[in-house]
Amino acid sequence: MLILAATPIGNLGDASPRVREALANANIIVAEDTRTTKHLLNALGVTTNAKLIALHEHNEVAKAADIVRLAQDSDVVMVSDAGMPGISDPGYVVVRTAHEFGVAVTVIPGPSAAIAALAASGLPTDRFAFEGFIPRKGQSKYFASLAREPRTLIFYESPHRLTDTLVAARDSFGPDRLATVVRELSKIYEEIVRGTLAELAEKFAGENRGEIVLLVAGAEVVVMSLEDAVSDVVARVASGERLKEASRAVADATGIPGRDLYSAALTRSRDA
Repeated sequence: MLILAATPIGNLGDASPRVREALANANIIVAEDTRTTKHLLNALGVTTNAKLIALHEHNEVAKAADIVRLAQDSDVVMVSDAGMPGISDPGYVVVRTAHEFGVAVTVIPGPSAAIAALAASGLPTDRFAFEGFIPRKGQSKYFASLAREPRTLIFYESPHRLTDTLVAARDSFGPDRLATVVRELSKIYEEIVRGTLAELAEKFAGENRGEIVLLVAGAEVVVMSLEDAVSDVVARVASGERLKEASRAVADATGIPGRDLYSAALTRSRDA
């Protein structure tokens, strides 16, 4: 069996009895960084004779099948350096392969920086989109593509890039868009700051430290007639967007079905 085990994102007290037991009884532990996992085992007082196998972004594809074969006959516990494996960490390819091989997969729930930050953010939690790590290049274009997304957006970011990221987010989403910066979640210097993107860009200008989760409120849904919405799609296409992407973006902002916008915009373009 393949067992996905969530580990603490900061406070060791968040390690559940189940995850301690699984690590102690595992035959094999697959770890993002075996050194980090050894430190965790020592800190938790967990003694194990399990074989440790390193699995990271550079070898996951090559090792996935071998790890799954081991899970056919033994309990293989997979952990990341912190949080749930497979969520912006190695693990997805192995889990996918396990399903393809018919190997049982189970989860030991536990800490997740994205979900914990969302709960504490003061932003809407009924609908959200987890975007993971923000691209290192092209931030402005990336944020612009999400500017009309109505769901709360969750991002991971490096502390060294937070200042520039908040400026890019402010310029793309608008200075008045609400957002929350969650820093060092569950650790001694935990900080949760909610405000507009303009306020956050000012507060976090300069040097920052710690693990960062950035949450941005979704765009307000715009009430728009079909005719005006189609005009918006046509204008977006004229500025360089693909028709499908433009239709989807306007659909997200207005609630008008994307297929209707696509069809109407295509007809208008042909008749022009």
